[in-house]
Amino acid sequence: MKIALIIENSQAAKSEIVHNALKTVAEPLGHNVHHYGMYTPEDKASLTYVMNGILAGILLNSKAADFVVTGCGTGMGAMLACNSMPGVFCGLVIDPTDAFLFGQINDGNAISMPYAKGFGWAAELNLQDCYRKLFDGERGLGYPKERAAIMAKNRGILRDVKAASTKSFVDALKAIDQDLLKAAIAGEKFQELFFANAQDQEIVAYIKSILA
Repeated sequence: MKIALIIENSQAAKSEIVHNALKTVAEPLGHNVHHYGMYTPEDKASLTYVMNGILAGILLNSKAADFVVTGCGTGMGAMLACNSMPGVFCGLVIDPTDAFLFGQINDGNAISMPYAKGFGWAAELNLQDCYRKLFDGERGLGYPKERAAIMAKNRGILRDVKAASTKSFVDALKAIDQDLLKAAIAGEKFQELFFANAQDQEIVAYIKSILA
C-alpha cells in the first residue's frame, strides 16, 4: 500500500517525528511511505490544513496514494478539509482505539491526527501504536464481528451518497480557486512523487496544465 503523509504549516516542526513514527511501523509491514511535505517550517511551499484536504483528494482520486495520513493542531480542520473532497473518507484518530475502530468499522482512506493538542511526552509512541492498529492486518473486517455485514453495507451506502452529492473530481479541481490549487501542489517533492505514482490520466493532465 502507498501511504502519503501530508503535514501543514503550523505543525511542520514535528514533521520528522511524525514521518519517522509512520515509517517505523508501516515499512516493516510492506507499505511504502511517501512524504509530500511540509518537511520544515522554513519550506518555501507552505501548506494549510485546507490545502492538506485538496492534496489528499488529488492523491487518492488519482491513485497516487492508497491512504493519506495528515493532521493539524487538533486534527479537526484537516479532517473536515479532507472530507470536503470527492472520494475521500477521513477519520479523526487520537489514540490506538480510534485507529483500530476506524480501520475495522469505517475502512476509510485517510486519517487526520492532532499534532498539537495532547501531543506531549512520548507522543511518538502513541503515533506508532495508532499506525500499528491501522496498518497491521486487514481492515474493514468489522467490530464486533457479528456486525461486519451491516457495517460493510453502510460503508457502501455512504460512498454512494457522497458520489451523488459531490462533483466529479476533475470538475471539483476546476471549481476550486486555482491559485489555492497551485499553492497546494507547489511542494518541493510533489511532482517527483505524484507523477511517478498517479494512475488517473485525466487528473494527471489537469495537474500538468496547472503546473505549466
